[in-house]
Amino acid sequence: MGMKFKRHPELVRLGKKWRKPKSRTNKVRRKLKGRKPMPVVGYGSPKTERGLHPSGMPEVLVSNIKQIEKIDKSKCIRVSGSVGNRKKMEIIKMAEKRGIKVINPKVVPPEKKPEKKEGDKQ
Repeated sequence: MGMKFKRHPELVRLGKKWRKPKSRTNKVRRKLKGRKPMPVVGYGSPKTERGLHPSGMPEVLVSNIKQIEKIDKSKCIRVSGSVGNRKKMEIIKMAEKRGIKVINPKVVPPEKKPEKKEGDKQ
């Protein structure tokens, strides 16, 4: 992951997404000491490392078991957030059998509903 560039502080009311400062007096545009950095080519990562997971493997988004069959061991998988616990556990087991690394293997425990007491109103 590279640096996160945010818009100049006085213009945050317009949004946080980066926009190049164009004002004549803007301190960020003039690159004054102690100000936010502007995005430049030098901040880029090497082409061979772009889009890779920090483990160095390319990442594939998976939402069902059929998609795992097409993936080889040189890639790692991320289970989609829209997949429920039961299917996610099946996907993780299938990935372990095939020797594929899962980036987000944590299964969320189901939330416990508070028990109702006799005196509570519905």
